Amino acid sequence: MSRTLQICVEDELKEKSDALFKALGTDTTSAIRMFLTQAVANNGLPFELKKITIDPYVTFAEDEVIK
Repeated sequence: MSRTLQICVEDELKEKSDALFKALGTDTTSAIRMFLTQAVANNGLPFELKKITIDPYVTFAEDEVIK
């Protein structure tokens, strides 16, 4: 038995993801199905979640600042 899954995403995200998955030889529906399959197989998200923070106290080498 199959179920329908509806999600709301911004137009730009949908267009970009459709183009990406088409270039990869698949479609958005199949990519979402792959994501869900991997989430179940991994018993969690199939990728590592990261929170990127910029430390305002990090010092840069002089040549990095000049760039």
